[in-house]
Amino acid sequence: MIRRLVCASAAVTALLAALPVMAQTAAERAVEAAKQYAGTEITIVWEAGLQSLDPLNFSGPRWKELTGIDVKVIEVPTAEMFTKILQEHRAGTGAYDALNVIPSWMPDLARAGALEPLDAYVDKYGYREELQEIAPVYRDNQMKVGDTIYGFPDDGDVFVFYYRTDILGDPDLQAAFKEKFGYDMPVPPRDWKSFNDVSCFITERTGGKPYGAAFFRDPPYAQFMFQERFRVEGGRFFDADTMKATVNSDIGVQAFTEMREENKCMPPGVETWGFVENLAAFLSGDTAMTISWPPYGRWAAGYGLDQDAFSWVPKSTIAGKVGYATPPGDAPELAAGFSLALSSSSHNKEAAYLFIQWLNSEDISLERVQLPYALRDPFRNSHFVSEEYKSRWPEAPQYLAALEAGARTGLLDLSILQTDKYEEALRQGISRLWAGEDPKAILDDVASQWDAITERIGVDKQREAYNDWASKPNAYPN
Repeated sequence: MIRRLVCASAAVTALLAALPVMAQTAAERAVEAAKQYAGTEITIVWEAGLQSLDPLNFSGPRWKELTGIDVKVIEVPTAEMFTKILQEHRAGTGAYDALNVIPSWMPDLARAGALEPLDAYVDKYGYREELQEIAPVYRDNQMKVGDTIYGFPDDGDVFVFYYRTDILGDPDLQAAFKEKFGYDMPVPPRDWKSFNDVSCFITERTGGKPYGAAFFRDPPYAQFMFQERFRVEGGRFFDADTMKATVNSDIGVQAFTEMREENKCMPPGVETWGFVENLAAFLSGDTAMTISWPPYGRWAAGYGLDQDAFSWVPKSTIAGKVGYATPPGDAPELAAGFSLALSSSSHNKEAAYLFIQWLNSEDISLERVQLPYALRDPFRNSHFVSEEYKSRWPEAPQYLAALEAGARTGLLDLSILQTDKYEEALRQGISRLWAGEDPKAILDDVASQWDAITERIGVDKQREAYNDWASKPNAYPN
Protein backbone atom coordinates (compact mmCIF):
# COMPACT_ATOMS: atom_id res chain seq x y z
CA MET A 1 0.00 0.00 0.00
CA ILE A 2 2.76 2.43 1.02
CA ARG A 3 4.61 1.63 -2.19
CA ARG A 4 1.46 2.36 -4.25
CA LEU A 5 0.97 5.67 -2.42
CA VAL A 6 4.58 6.64 -3.03
CA CYS A 7 4.23 5.81 -6.74
CA ALA A 8 0.97 7.73 -6.97
CA SER A 9 2.52 10.71 -5.24
CA ALA A 10 5.47 10.63 -7.64
CA ALA A 11 3.13 10.50 -10.62
CA VAL A 12 1.16 13.50 -9.36
CA THR A 13 4.40 15.39 -8.73
CA ALA A 14 5.59 14.61 -12.25
CA LEU A 15 2.26 15.70 -13.72
CA LEU A 16 2.28 18.97 -11.81
CA ALA A 17 5.84 19.58 -12.91
CA ALA A 18 4.83 19.03 -16.48
CA LEU A 19 1.78 21.30 -16.41
CA PRO A 20 3.62 24.60 -16.90
CA VAL A 21 5.44 23.10 -19.87
CA MET A 22 2.21 21.80 -21.42
CA ALA A 23 0.63 25.21 -20.89
CA GLN A 24 3.40 26.93 -22.88
CA THR A 25 2.72 28.07 -26.40
CA ALA A 26 4.88 26.87 -29.27
CA ALA A 27 6.64 30.24 -29.24
CA GLU A 28 7.38 29.98 -25.52
CA ARG A 29 8.65 26.41 -25.84
CA ALA A 30 11.01 27.48 -28.61
CA VAL A 31 12.39 30.37 -26.54
CA GLU A 32 12.92 28.25 -23.42
CA ALA A 33 14.68 25.49 -25.36
CA ALA A 34 16.84 27.96 -27.31
CA LYS A 35 18.31 29.63 -24.23
CA GLN A 36 20.89 26.83 -24.00
CA TYR A 37 22.42 28.25 -27.18
CA ALA A 38 22.82 31.79 -25.84
CA GLY A 39 25.98 33.43 -27.13
CA THR A 40 25.90 31.63 -30.47
CA GLU A 41 24.92 32.91 -33.92
CA ILE A 42 22.62 31.45 -36.54
CA THR A 43 22.20 32.53 -40.15
CA ILE A 44 19.03 32.75 -42.19
CA VAL A 45 18.63 33.31 -45.92
CA TRP A 46 15.96 35.92 -46.65
CA GLU A 47 14.75 37.67 -49.78
CA ALA A 48 16.67 40.93 -50.24
CA GLY A 49 14.80 44.21 -49.89
CA LEU A 50 11.66 44.94 -47.91
CA GLN A 51 11.13 41.28 -46.95
CA SER A 52 14.37 41.19 -44.95
CA LEU A 53 13.34 44.12 -42.74
CA ASP A 54 11.37 41.58 -40.70
CA PRO A 55 14.44 39.73 -39.34
CA LEU A 56 16.64 42.83 -39.45
CA ASN A 57 14.34 45.20 -37.55
CA PHE A 58 11.86 43.00 -35.70
CA SER A 59 12.25 39.26 -35.30
CA GLY A 60 16.06 39.04 -35.22
CA PRO A 61 16.51 41.64 -32.45
CA ARG A 62 13.54 40.18 -30.50
CA TRP A 63 15.02 36.65 -30.69
CA LYS A 64 18.37 37.97 -29.47
CA GLU A 65 16.66 39.67 -26.53
CA LEU A 66 14.71 36.53 -25.59
CA THR A 67 17.38 33.87 -26.11
CA GLY A 68 20.81 35.51 -26.39
CA ILE A 69 21.22 34.08 -29.91
CA ASP A 70 22.36 36.41 -32.68
CA VAL A 71 20.64 36.17 -36.05
CA LYS A 72 22.71 37.00 -39.13
CA VAL A 73 20.49 37.77 -42.10
CA ILE A 74 21.88 36.81 -45.51
CA GLU A 75 19.97 38.83 -48.09
CA VAL A 76 19.70 37.20 -51.51
CA PRO A 77 17.66 38.40 -54.52
CA THR A 78 14.75 36.06 -55.17
CA ALA A 79 16.03 35.07 -58.61
CA GLU A 80 19.31 33.82 -57.06
CA MET A 81 17.98 32.12 -53.92
CA PHE A 82 17.41 28.65 -55.37
CA THR A 83 20.85 28.49 -57.01
CA LYS A 84 22.70 29.81 -53.97
CA ILE A 85 20.96 27.39 -51.60
CA LEU A 86 21.83 24.46 -53.87
CA GLN A 87 25.42 25.63 -54.36
CA GLU A 88 25.93 26.02 -50.62
CA HIS A 89 24.53 22.55 -50.02
CA ARG A 90 26.85 20.98 -52.58
CA ALA A 91 29.84 22.84 -51.14
CA GLY A 92 28.82 21.75 -47.63
CA THR A 93 30.15 24.91 -46.00
CA GLY A 94 27.44 25.16 -43.36
CA ALA A 95 27.12 28.85 -44.17
CA TYR A 96 23.32 28.69 -44.10
CA ASP A 97 21.31 27.49 -41.11
CA ALA A 98 17.70 28.52 -41.72
CA LEU A 99 16.21 29.19 -45.14
CA ASN A 100 13.35 30.89 -46.89
CA VAL A 101 12.29 28.80 -49.87
CA ILE A 102 9.56 29.29 -52.44
CA PRO A 103 7.31 26.23 -52.03
CA SER A 104 7.48 25.25 -55.70
CA TRP A 105 11.23 24.72 -55.21
CA MET A 106 10.82 22.24 -52.39
CA PRO A 107 10.60 19.05 -54.49
CA ASP A 108 13.90 19.85 -56.22
CA LEU A 109 15.66 20.96 -53.02
CA ALA A 110 14.39 18.00 -51.01
CA ARG A 111 15.42 15.48 -53.66
CA ALA A 112 18.86 17.12 -53.79
CA GLY A 113 19.16 16.61 -50.04
CA ALA A 114 19.49 20.35 -49.37
CA LEU A 115 16.59 20.51 -46.90
CA GLU A 116 16.49 18.96 -43.44
CA PRO A 117 13.38 16.89 -42.64
CA LEU A 118 11.52 18.64 -39.82
CA ASP A 119 9.16 15.99 -38.43
CA ALA A 120 11.44 14.95 -35.54
CA TYR A 121 11.87 18.56 -34.43
CA VAL A 122 8.15 19.24 -34.76
CA ASP A 123 7.37 16.36 -32.40
CA LYS A 124 10.23 17.12 -30.01
CA TYR A 125 9.08 20.71 -29.52
CA GLY A 126 5.34 20.11 -29.69
CA TYR A 127 4.59 22.12 -32.81
CA ARG A 128 2.33 19.75 -34.73
CA GLU A 129 -0.92 21.10 -33.27
CA GLU A 130 -0.15 24.73 -34.16
CA LEU A 131 0.82 23.70 -37.69
CA GLN A 132 -2.73 22.46 -38.15
CA GLU A 133 -3.98 26.03 -37.63
CA ILE A 134 -2.29 27.21 -40.82
CA ALA A 135 -4.91 27.84 -43.53
CA PRO A 136 -5.45 24.57 -45.45
CA VAL A 137 -4.35 25.77 -48.89
CA TYR A 138 -0.90 26.59 -47.49
CA ARG A 139 -0.70 23.81 -44.88
CA ASP A 140 -1.74 21.00 -47.21
CA ASN A 141 0.32 22.11 -50.20
CA GLN A 142 3.39 24.06 -49.11
CA MET A 143 4.70 22.05 -46.16
CA LYS A 144 5.57 18.54 -47.31
CA VAL A 145 7.31 16.65 -50.07
CA GLY A 146 5.70 13.22 -50.05
CA ASP A 147 4.83 12.58 -46.41
CA THR A 148 7.76 14.49 -44.93
CA ILE A 149 7.66 18.04 -43.56
CA TYR A 150 10.40 20.17 -45.11
CA GLY A 151 9.03 23.68 -44.57
CA PHE A 152 6.61 25.78 -42.57
CA PRO A 153 4.29 27.86 -44.82
CA ASP A 154 5.00 31.41 -43.72
CA ASP A 155 3.54 33.79 -46.28
CA GLY A 156 -0.05 33.93 -47.51
CA ASP A 157 0.77 34.97 -51.05
CA VAL A 158 -2.33 34.94 -53.23
CA PHE A 159 -3.59 37.12 -56.06
CA VAL A 160 -6.30 39.57 -55.01
CA PHE A 161 -8.65 41.52 -57.29
CA TYR A 162 -8.75 45.23 -56.39
CA TYR A 163 -11.40 47.59 -57.73
CA ARG A 164 -12.44 51.17 -57.17
CA THR A 165 -15.78 51.15 -55.37
CA ASP A 166 -16.47 54.80 -56.22
CA ILE A 167 -16.08 54.18 -59.97
CA LEU A 168 -17.68 50.76 -60.40
CA GLY A 169 -20.38 51.87 -57.94
CA ASP A 170 -21.20 55.10 -59.79
CA PRO A 171 -24.96 55.02 -60.61
CA ASP A 172 -24.61 56.95 -63.88
CA LEU A 173 -21.85 54.65 -65.07
CA GLN A 174 -23.85 51.60 -64.08
CA ALA A 175 -26.92 52.83 -65.99
CA ALA A 176 -24.90 53.57 -69.11
CA PHE A 177 -23.22 50.16 -68.89
CA LYS A 178 -26.57 48.38 -68.71
CA GLU A 179 -27.89 50.35 -71.64
CA LYS A 180 -24.91 49.33 -73.75
CA PHE A 181 -24.50 45.69 -72.72
CA GLY A 182 -28.00 44.76 -71.58
CA TYR A 183 -26.93 43.44 -68.19
CA ASP A 184 -26.06 45.00 -64.82
CA MET A 185 -22.46 46.03 -64.35
CA PRO A 186 -20.97 43.33 -62.10
CA VAL A 187 -19.25 44.80 -59.05
CA PRO A 188 -16.76 43.26 -59.14
CA PRO A 189 -16.65 41.22 -62.40
CA ARG A 190 -16.71 37.49 -61.71
CA ASP A 191 -15.65 36.16 -65.12
CA TRP A 192 -13.15 37.33 -67.73
CA LYS A 193 -15.72 38.32 -70.36
CA SER A 194 -17.53 40.70 -68.03
CA PHE A 195 -14.17 41.94 -66.74
CA ASN A 196 -13.19 42.99 -70.26
CA ASP A 197 -16.60 44.55 -70.85
CA VAL A 198 -16.25 46.67 -67.70
CA SER A 199 -12.61 47.54 -68.33
CA CYS A 200 -13.15 48.70 -71.89
CA PHE A 201 -16.38 50.52 -71.02
CA ILE A 202 -14.68 52.60 -68.30
CA THR A 203 -11.73 53.41 -70.56
CA GLU A 204 -14.04 54.51 -73.38
CA ARG A 205 -16.37 56.44 -71.09
CA THR A 206 -13.62 58.35 -69.23
CA GLY A 207 -11.16 58.71 -72.06
CA GLY A 208 -8.61 56.83 -69.97
CA LYS A 209 -8.98 59.00 -66.88
CA PRO A 210 -8.92 56.51 -65.33
CA TYR A 211 -8.30 53.45 -67.47
CA GLY A 212 -10.63 50.57 -66.74
CA ALA A 213 -7.83 48.28 -65.64
CA ALA A 214 -4.14 47.45 -65.79
CA PHE A 215 -2.06 44.45 -64.74
CA PHE A 216 1.61 43.71 -64.33
CA ARG A 217 2.25 42.16 -67.73
CA ASP A 218 6.01 41.69 -67.48
CA PRO A 219 6.48 37.96 -68.28
CA PRO A 220 7.64 36.80 -64.80
CA TYR A 221 4.35 38.10 -63.38
CA ALA A 222 2.17 37.39 -66.41
CA GLN A 223 3.15 33.71 -66.44
CA PHE A 224 1.52 33.37 -62.99
CA MET A 225 -1.61 35.03 -64.37
CA PHE A 226 -1.63 32.61 -67.28
CA GLN A 227 -1.18 29.60 -64.98
CA GLU A 228 -4.25 30.70 -63.03
CA ARG A 229 -6.44 31.59 -65.98
CA PHE A 230 -5.55 28.47 -67.97
CA ARG A 231 -6.66 26.19 -65.15
CA VAL A 232 -9.74 28.25 -64.25
CA GLU A 233 -10.95 27.73 -67.82
CA GLY A 234 -10.37 23.98 -67.55
CA GLY A 235 -6.83 23.58 -68.87
CA ARG A 236 -4.37 20.88 -67.78
CA PHE A 237 -0.61 21.28 -68.03
CA PHE A 238 0.18 17.68 -69.03
CA ASP A 239 -1.41 14.43 -70.09
CA ALA A 240 -0.95 12.51 -66.84
CA ASP A 241 -0.25 9.23 -68.65
CA THR A 242 2.13 10.29 -71.41
CA MET A 243 3.46 13.49 -69.76
CA LYS A 244 3.08 15.25 -73.09
CA ALA A 245 2.49 18.96 -72.57
CA THR A 246 -1.08 20.11 -73.18
CA VAL A 247 -0.52 23.78 -72.49
CA ASN A 248 -1.11 24.42 -76.22
CA SER A 249 -4.71 23.21 -76.06
CA ASP A 250 -7.61 25.34 -77.31
CA ILE A 251 -8.02 26.61 -73.75
CA GLY A 252 -4.42 27.82 -73.65
CA VAL A 253 -4.74 29.53 -77.03
CA GLN A 254 -7.96 31.22 -75.93
CA ALA A 255 -6.34 32.49 -72.71
CA PHE A 256 -3.35 33.88 -74.60
CA THR A 257 -5.59 35.53 -77.19
CA GLU A 258 -7.85 37.15 -74.60
CA MET A 259 -4.95 38.40 -72.47
CA ARG A 260 -3.52 40.28 -75.43
CA GLU A 261 -6.93 41.60 -76.45
CA GLU A 262 -7.51 43.02 -72.95
CA ASN A 263 -4.32 45.07 -73.17
CA LYS A 264 -6.01 47.28 -75.80
CA CYS A 265 -8.18 48.89 -73.10
CA MET A 266 -5.27 49.33 -70.66
CA PRO A 267 -2.66 52.12 -70.53
CA PRO A 268 -0.17 52.23 -73.43
CA GLY A 269 2.95 50.20 -72.72
CA VAL A 270 1.24 47.98 -70.12
CA GLU A 271 3.02 44.97 -71.65
CA THR A 272 6.23 46.06 -69.90
CA TRP A 273 4.69 46.90 -66.54
CA GLY A 274 6.01 45.18 -63.46
CA PHE A 275 5.01 45.30 -59.81
CA VAL A 276 6.00 48.93 -59.21
CA GLU A 277 4.52 50.47 -62.38
CA ASN A 278 1.19 48.75 -61.81
CA LEU A 279 1.18 49.76 -58.13
CA ALA A 280 1.95 53.39 -58.94
CA ALA A 281 -0.88 53.61 -61.46
CA PHE A 282 -3.45 52.12 -59.10
CA LEU A 283 -2.45 54.17 -56.04
CA SER A 284 -2.41 57.35 -58.15
CA GLY A 285 -5.97 56.69 -59.28
CA ASP A 286 -5.04 56.11 -62.91
CA THR A 287 -6.65 52.65 -63.13
CA ALA A 288 -9.94 51.32 -61.76
CA MET A 289 -9.15 47.59 -61.44
CA THR A 290 -6.07 45.48 -60.98
CA ILE A 291 -4.75 42.19 -59.62
CA SER A 292 -1.76 41.75 -57.35
CA TRP A 293 -0.50 40.29 -54.08
CA PRO A 294 -1.96 41.35 -50.70
CA PRO A 295 0.41 44.30 -49.99
CA TYR A 296 -1.37 46.40 -52.65
CA GLY A 297 -4.48 46.38 -50.48
CA ARG A 298 -2.63 47.58 -47.38
CA TRP A 299 -0.79 50.30 -49.26
CA ALA A 300 -3.91 51.47 -51.12
CA ALA A 301 -5.45 52.04 -47.69
CA GLY A 302 -2.35 54.01 -46.67
CA TYR A 303 -1.45 51.50 -43.95
CA GLY A 304 2.13 52.05 -42.77
CA LEU A 305 3.15 54.28 -45.68
CA ASP A 306 4.50 56.95 -43.33
CA GLN A 307 7.57 54.78 -42.66
CA ASP A 308 10.93 55.50 -44.32
CA ALA A 309 11.00 52.05 -45.93
CA PHE A 310 8.11 53.14 -48.15
CA SER A 311 9.66 56.29 -49.55
CA TRP A 312 9.53 54.63 -52.99
CA VAL A 313 5.77 53.91 -52.80
CA PRO A 314 3.49 56.66 -54.20
CA LYS A 315 1.12 58.19 -51.70
CA SER A 316 -2.29 56.60 -52.03
CA THR A 317 -5.04 58.83 -53.43
CA ILE A 318 -7.66 56.08 -53.19
CA ALA A 319 -7.83 55.20 -49.47
CA GLY A 320 -11.37 54.25 -48.55
CA LYS A 321 -12.34 53.71 -52.21
CA VAL A 322 -11.03 50.17 -52.76
CA GLY A 323 -12.93 46.89 -52.80
CA TYR A 324 -11.32 43.45 -52.50
CA ALA A 325 -12.29 40.13 -54.09
CA THR A 326 -10.88 36.98 -55.59
CA PRO A 327 -10.05 37.41 -59.31
CA PRO A 328 -12.54 36.40 -62.04
CA GLY A 329 -13.04 32.64 -61.86
CA ASP A 330 -12.70 32.61 -58.06
CA ALA A 331 -9.55 30.47 -58.00
CA PRO A 332 -6.58 32.84 -57.53
CA GLU A 333 -2.97 31.88 -58.16
CA LEU A 334 -0.96 31.58 -54.95
CA ALA A 335 1.97 32.98 -56.93
CA ALA A 336 5.17 32.12 -55.02
CA GLY A 337 4.98 32.54 -51.23
CA PHE A 338 7.66 31.47 -48.78
CA SER A 339 8.17 28.53 -46.44
CA LEU A 340 10.70 28.49 -43.61
CA ALA A 341 13.12 25.57 -43.85
CA LEU A 342 16.35 24.23 -42.42
CA SER A 343 19.55 23.63 -44.35
CA SER A 344 20.74 20.03 -44.13
CA SER A 345 24.31 21.39 -44.12
CA SER A 346 23.74 23.58 -41.06
CA HIS A 347 26.02 23.17 -38.06
CA ASN A 348 23.38 24.78 -35.81
CA LYS A 349 20.26 22.83 -36.73
CA GLU A 350 18.63 22.73 -33.30
CA ALA A 351 18.99 26.47 -32.63
CA ALA A 352 17.96 27.34 -36.18
CA TYR A 353 14.92 25.08 -35.98
CA LEU A 354 13.79 26.72 -32.74
CA PHE A 355 14.07 30.14 -34.41
CA ILE A 356 11.82 29.16 -37.34
CA GLN A 357 9.28 27.51 -35.01
CA TRP A 358 9.15 30.77 -33.02
CA LEU A 359 8.84 32.88 -36.20
CA ASN A 360 6.07 30.72 -37.60
CA SER A 361 4.16 30.26 -34.32
CA GLU A 362 0.66 31.59 -33.89
CA ASP A 363 1.74 34.30 -31.43
CA ILE A 364 4.70 35.73 -33.34
CA SER A 365 3.37 35.29 -36.88
CA LEU A 366 0.34 37.46 -36.03
CA GLU A 367 2.70 40.29 -35.17
CA ARG A 368 4.81 39.72 -38.28
CA VAL A 369 1.93 39.78 -40.78
CA GLN A 370 0.94 43.19 -39.42
CA LEU A 371 4.39 44.70 -39.93
CA PRO A 372 3.74 47.25 -42.69
CA TYR A 373 7.19 46.82 -44.22
CA ALA A 374 7.76 43.08 -44.07
CA LEU A 375 5.52 41.83 -46.93
CA ARG A 376 4.50 38.70 -45.05
CA ASP A 377 0.80 38.16 -45.69
CA PRO A 378 -1.79 36.47 -43.44
CA PHE A 379 -1.58 32.67 -43.66
CA ARG A 380 -3.12 31.34 -40.45
CA ASN A 381 -6.84 30.96 -39.73
CA SER A 382 -6.34 33.17 -36.68
CA HIS A 383 -4.85 35.95 -38.82
CA PHE A 384 -8.02 36.29 -40.89
CA VAL A 385 -10.25 36.78 -37.84
CA SER A 386 -7.88 38.84 -35.72
CA GLU A 387 -9.75 41.79 -34.21
CA GLU A 388 -6.44 43.61 -33.91
CA TYR A 389 -5.78 43.25 -37.64
CA LYS A 390 -9.39 44.16 -38.51
CA SER A 391 -8.91 47.47 -36.68
CA ARG A 392 -5.91 48.53 -38.80
CA TRP A 393 -8.03 50.47 -41.33
CA PRO A 394 -11.80 50.77 -41.93
CA GLU A 395 -11.95 48.26 -44.80
CA ALA A 396 -9.52 45.77 -43.22
CA PRO A 397 -12.32 43.28 -42.37
CA GLN A 398 -13.30 43.07 -46.07
CA TYR A 399 -9.63 42.79 -47.03
CA LEU A 400 -9.08 39.88 -44.65
CA ALA A 401 -12.27 38.20 -45.88
CA ALA A 402 -10.96 38.32 -49.47
CA LEU A 403 -7.64 36.82 -48.39
CA GLU A 404 -9.44 34.11 -46.44
CA ALA A 405 -11.55 33.28 -49.53
CA GLY A 406 -8.34 33.00 -51.57
CA ALA A 407 -6.90 30.70 -48.92
CA ARG A 408 -9.76 28.28 -49.63
CA THR A 409 -9.80 28.26 -53.43
CA GLY A 410 -6.25 29.38 -54.34
CA LEU A 411 -4.35 27.45 -57.01
CA LEU A 412 -0.86 26.06 -56.43
CA ASP A 413 1.96 27.15 -58.67
CA LEU A 414 3.15 24.32 -60.89
CA SER A 415 5.74 22.46 -58.84
CA ILE A 416 7.58 19.57 -60.47
CA LEU A 417 11.22 18.74 -61.13
CA GLN A 418 13.11 21.73 -62.54
CA THR A 419 9.96 23.83 -62.59
CA ASP A 420 11.86 26.99 -63.46
CA LYS A 421 12.86 25.58 -66.86
CA TYR A 422 9.20 25.09 -67.75
CA GLU A 423 8.33 28.56 -66.44
CA GLU A 424 11.18 30.10 -68.43
CA ALA A 425 9.74 28.66 -71.65
CA LEU A 426 6.40 30.16 -70.70
CA ARG A 427 7.98 33.52 -69.87
CA GLN A 428 9.61 33.61 -73.29
CA GLY A 429 6.29 32.69 -74.85
CA ILE A 430 4.59 35.63 -73.17
CA SER A 431 7.28 37.99 -74.48
CA ARG A 432 6.49 36.74 -77.98
CA LEU A 433 2.77 37.18 -77.32
CA TRP A 434 3.23 40.85 -76.47
CA ALA A 435 5.40 41.20 -79.58
CA GLY A 436 2.40 40.18 -81.67
CA GLU A 437 3.18 36.58 -82.71
CA ASP A 438 0.43 34.02 -83.25
CA PRO A 439 -0.80 32.55 -79.91
CA LYS A 440 -1.18 29.02 -81.28
CA ALA A 441 2.31 28.99 -82.82
CA ILE A 442 3.82 30.32 -79.57
CA LEU A 443 2.14 27.72 -77.40
CA ASP A 444 3.06 24.89 -79.80
CA ASP A 445 6.68 25.95 -79.35
CA VAL A 446 6.26 26.17 -75.56
CA ALA A 447 4.75 22.67 -75.50
CA SER A 448 7.61 21.36 -77.63
CA GLN A 449 10.14 22.87 -75.21
CA TRP A 450 8.29 21.39 -72.23
CA ASP A 451 8.35 17.93 -73.86
CA ALA A 452 12.10 18.22 -74.45
CA ILE A 453 12.69 19.22 -70.82
CA THR A 454 10.60 16.26 -69.66
CA GLU A 455 12.61 13.89 -71.87
CA ARG A 456 15.90 15.18 -70.42
CA ILE A 457 14.69 14.78 -66.84
CA GLY A 458 13.12 11.40 -67.54
CA VAL A 459 9.46 10.84 -68.30
CA ASP A 460 8.92 8.39 -65.43
CA LYS A 461 10.60 10.62 -62.86
CA GLN A 462 8.67 13.66 -63.96
CA ARG A 463 5.40 11.72 -64.14
CA GLU A 464 5.84 10.72 -60.51
CA ALA A 465 6.56 14.32 -59.49
CA TYR A 466 3.64 15.68 -61.54
CA ASN A 467 1.15 13.14 -60.26
CA ASP A 468 2.24 13.90 -56.68
CA TRP A 469 1.66 17.61 -57.32
CA ALA A 470 -1.58 17.12 -59.25
CA SER A 471 -3.02 14.95 -56.48
CA LYS A 472 -2.80 17.79 -53.97
CA PRO A 473 -5.83 19.85 -53.09
CA ASN A 474 -5.89 23.05 -55.16
CA ALA A 475 -3.51 21.91 -57.90
CA TYR A 476 -6.55 22.29 -60.16
CA PRO A 477 -9.87 24.00 -59.36
CA ASN A 478 -12.20 21.85 -57.30
